Amino acid sequence: MRNIIFTIMCVLPVIAMGQTANSIIPDTVSKQDTAQQTDLLDVAKSLFNINSKPAKPKRGKKLYFSLIPFGGNVPGANGRALMTSTTASIYFGPMETTTASTATFAPYWNLKGRFGLPLRTSIWLAGNSWTIQGDTRFLHYPQLTWGLGSANKIDENTLVNYNYIRFYQSALKQLRPYLFAGFGYNLDFHSNIKSDDQNVDLSQFTNYAYGTNGSSVSSGVAFNVLYDTRNNTVNPLPGAYANIIYRVNPKFLGSNQNWTSLYIDVRKYVPVNPERPLQQNTLAFWSYLWTAFNGNAPFLDLPSIGWDPYNRSGRGIDQNRYRGRTLFYLESEYRRDITRNGLLGFVVFANANTVSGSGSLFKSWHPAAGTGLRIKFSKASGTNIGIDYGVSKGYSAILLNLGEAF
Repeated sequence: MRNIIFTIMCVLPVIAMGQTANSIIPDTVSKQDTAQQTDLLDVAKSLFNINSKPAKPKRGKKLYFSLIPFGGNVPGANGRALMTSTTASIYFGPMETTTASTATFAPYWNLKGRFGLPLRTSIWLAGNSWTIQGDTRFLHYPQLTWGLGSANKIDENTLVNYNYIRFYQSALKQLRPYLFAGFGYNLDFHSNIKSDDQNVDLSQFTNYAYGTNGSSVSSGVAFNVLYDTRNNTVNPLPGAYANIIYRVNPKFLGSNQNWTSLYIDVRKYVPVNPERPLQQNTLAFWSYLWTAFNGNAPFLDLPSIGWDPYNRSGRGIDQNRYRGRTLFYLESEYRRDITRNGLLGFVVFANANTVSGSGSLFKSWHPAAGTGLRIKFSKASGTNIGIDYGVSKGYSAILLNLGEAF
């Protein structure tokens, strides 16, 4: 507990350093002319000699779609996967004062028995008076586990097979500019939990009795506080982000055990050249603390690297490699355009995590580092195609993503 309190004291000052209203990127930046920038659509028009007609105002058009089929690595998928990403975007209020509401459906199949049907929704009402966030997943997810903590070596693992249903919905009301608070309902249902090795008893291998055989249910209420000054969530420029989620999982809502958890996520984006806001030249920092209380949370619901809400942490580390009752994570990244038109860019990143389980928190750190290429997919939204290579002790991977890692 003393380690947890110490960690919170380290993280909270970063929240207090969040941007003030004068230091946030002005709204006019997002409305600047992007004609001097180039994206893949411009490249395609040039290659195929497509002459664009002058765009006519479509004041009534508020709904947009994009469909992107591609192949790449799913985190922890142990190989390549077939994926598609379909996004619908709509405004429920004036574009000047309302964030675009989005729904993203990104099914995948890794050709080795793992598949997923994830749907993520982000709804913003007029003037951003309310935001409703949703995360629904149906997964068949065989995955390696190394038990709790970090005592096991890279080859001391077992493959755990299970099905997973997630249903998260939360509603947050704007209390003041950039600050929201609310609550929601969270359900995690794991079924058919078993080791693929018939000679391995999962509860003995993990030395953990809860949620290591058959099924587990965590059903609870989440209380959420959100502070977000980023001008663009898919490719943040200046701004800050902080999210605190306290979750209570009582038996009377269907949970196997009474347990609670706390998740604190803090991010900061610092422009290196603020005089040119449309040019990517940014330092980005990310840290989160995730802890489960009561000592009886289901094994697959315990904090684990790569299982943060957006599954983006731990680039260069195998997903699920480190799991414990508490996880503390740090990452920094430098982002820079290569070409003046913004078509190509690069990133350099490093991260580290520590978990409790087979020892105390902060006893051992697990670092990773890497670099990546960025290709501008849409200059209007700032969306990049990211190709990252990360490496850590005994592991390396190439990851393909739409948008930045954080």
